Amino acid sequence: MSAFHELTLHALDGEDLPLAPFKGQVVLVVNVASKCGLTPQYASLESLHQLYKAKGFSVLGLPCNQFAGQEPGSEREIQEFCSLNYGVSFPLSSKLEVNGPQRHSLYRLLAGEGAEYPGDISWNFEKFLVGKDGRVLARFAPRTTPDDPALVQAIEKALA
Repeated sequence: MSAFHELTLHALDGEDLPLAPFKGQVVLVVNVASKCGLTPQYASLESLHQLYKAKGFSVLGLPCNQFAGQEPGSEREIQEFCSLNYGVSFPLSSKLEVNGPQRHSLYRLLAGEGAEYPGDISWNFEKFLVGKDGRVLARFAPRTTPDDPALVQAIEKALA
């Protein structure tokens, strides 16, 4: 099993969120925030999730408060915000850190030393496309929208 699939996060509801069930699926990992200029991307992320989930694809949202305090809410507030405003059905973890000394092990794997696409996360809604085998296939900037042709093409290629 890949290092990606061996990880377990915590979901917003406090339950464990193991990544093992994503083995054999393509996953778009996105650090998200509720009070960011890019927050409307939630709608496109949900559309992408719905469009490809039957083919073995999932979005994985990871709330983070490291950028200008744009995710200040509690887990419950984040869940309610995402459900009420964007109808989010994809998995969301509890808040985690994507940069710095407390960087979550998932982000050490995605962007840390020795990663395929190393370097600090620049802002909310940075995206990593993880293949069926747990390898990182691509990294997309925060302003790259979920419906961007290059991102959609990368997902379709990974699903093929």
